[in-house]
Amino acid sequence: MNTSFKIFEKYSYIPVIAGPTASGKSALALEICRKAGGELVCADSMQIYKGLDVGTAKDTKEDIGDIPHYMTDIVEPGMNFSVYDYVSTALPIIQDILERGRLPVVCGGTGQYISSLLYGLDYGTGDEEAEQKATEELTSEYEQNGIEPLFERLKEIDPEAAEKIEPQNTRRVIRALAVYKALGITFTEKNKRSKDKGPEYPFKVFMIDWDREVLYDRINRRVGIMVSNGLVEEAKMLRELNISRTSTCWQAIGYKEMLKYLDGEESLEEAADRIRIGTRHYAKRQLTWLRSMGGDVTRIPPDDPEINAQKVLEFCK
Repeated sequence: MNTSFKIFEKYSYIPVIAGPTASGKSALALEICRKAGGELVCADSMQIYKGLDVGTAKDTKEDIGDIPHYMTDIVEPGMNFSVYDYVSTALPIIQDILERGRLPVVCGGTGQYISSLLYGLDYGTGDEEAEQKATEELTSEYEQNGIEPLFERLKEIDPEAAEKIEPQNTRRVIRALAVYKALGITFTEKNKRSKDKGPEYPFKVFMIDWDREVLYDRINRRVGIMVSNGLVEEAKMLRELNISRTSTCWQAIGYKEMLKYLDGEESLEEAADRIRIGTRHYAKRQLTWLRSMGGDVTRIPPDDPEINAQKVLEFCK
């Protein structure tokens, strides 16, 4: 673990602000940056895509102000961007921030991104070309036969991974099978081996611990704001790009739910209700993941971002 940077004379940990959607992560992270002279590193698998702003709840220019902001708007919709890609891109940025004597502040709700940083997980296969070829072959199978035969194959090859991956998450099913096809070892075994390296830097994870009903109310209100602020137009743009539905960007809740409205099959309010339901379910999965991390996550009660920012910085000393 590398701690030979000026910032570690003042802080012992790099803060990671995690948690479910609509929990106020960004407001807290930005306030920490303001107080500590920090720079924000996003850990959201959907905010990496250019043009998907409203549906992924990106910070606005007004929110960000003059705070440097990384790992958003870095790839075109439809492009693959794996956890390995995230780590190999984010770590050099974090190193650069540290070398300049600034505090990196990681913020996002994508569990695999955060776990990879926190535990030093290595999701690269070591043979990216073979994995890409396997992914293309498996995607072709999916397009011809659907996800069910592939998920059944995963259950036979790697039952532990199949228990953790939802059958409708085509991207993760294909990814797990591609690793096996490229390496000859299961996705579960690869993940166990990946922990041997350890983290590059000392990270500390924080989450704002909302009452669930209050969180769900925040989600419901946020969806209404998104619909008013241009979510429909973004979904239309994404559809017109004719991107494969197996692409990561289509996994963002809000876009695929708008298709029936765009096709005239349901009302805008019906589509918005499905987005609210899907987002609440996603938030529940995010909370389950955070709770599974036990003592590796420090919970802080909902409060003014300025107060909580001070708490986080005290924890990181």
